[in-house]
Amino acid sequence: MNIIALIAALLLIYYRPLADPDWLKKVYIPFSAFLEHTFNGGKNLHGIVAWIIGVLLPVFTIGFIYFYLIYSVNIALGILFGVLVLYLTLRFSQFGRRAEDIATALRNQNILEARTLLAEWEGEETSHYNVTQVASVCIETTFRRAHQGLFAPIFWFIFLGPAGALLYRLTHILKTQWRSQNRNENEFNMFSQKVFNWLDWLPAHFTAGGFAIVGDFEDAAYCWRTQAHTWPDQSLGIVLSSGAGALEVKLCETLPQRGILISRPELGVGDEADADYIQGAVGLIWRVLLMMVGMLLLLTFAHWLGH
Repeated sequence: MNIIALIAALLLIYYRPLADPDWLKKVYIPFSAFLEHTFNGGKNLHGIVAWIIGVLLPVFTIGFIYFYLIYSVNIALGILFGVLVLYLTLRFSQFGRRAEDIATALRNQNILEARTLLAEWEGEETSHYNVTQVASVCIETTFRRAHQGLFAPIFWFIFLGPAGALLYRLTHILKTQWRSQNRNENEFNMFSQKVFNWLDWLPAHFTAGGFAIVGDFEDAAYCWRTQAHTWPDQSLGIVLSSGAGALEVKLCETLPQRGILISRPELGVGDEADADYIQGAVGLIWRVLLMMVGMLLLLTFAHWLGH
């Protein structure tokens, strides 16, 4: 019955989005800061204990409630519980609308508005970006947020139910927050980083494969094979390279940051990014989402027919 919960949650998020598009992160960040402040003694063991309390305990609780107290008693209640968890977990509105607003600003030749929108979304300094750089970073952000906020949680929801989606999102939040708080790197956040890498490996390949299937397969496969390993984050490199290849767009290799040009690995093939390619990235994500839902529907029907 996961397919029913997933479709219902997606429709609910699309037509009745939360006032805060990432409610889970906003609520969870103070708790992650508390764990870091309480347990961070600079040791790997401290990070393991904090991760168990911050992620494994709430995920185990949700899984126990879902499988043993609700779903086994009443399937309808189990579906409603799954919808609720997905509604609070998925970031369905985090990629499309903001990207489209930036694309509209670029089409209207309003580079200042596009920079401002991107800075608010990405949290980076964008005041010196040109049109190509704004479009490139917007496409990257669109792919990254769609993967980490939508496709990967759905992937783990399919296999582990609501607890799987929550496991991925909480691990991602902890990894991100603890890394930003520990600029003088110590071993505390190493375990959360490793767990996230483990959890992200399969979904990243699934997302990249989806981009290749619904986009230009040959270019996606070429970029995945030749460019993914050059990206600092290997899983994210797989997603970004495949997405750029599927879209047939070449993303900029330099960005101005704090007065200097930062060189980045090659990403994608084809023409330079612009507003039309941003719109194309959003369309690519929609096609992957429809493909995922369609595949899950087929698997569900096959399971029913088998019984």
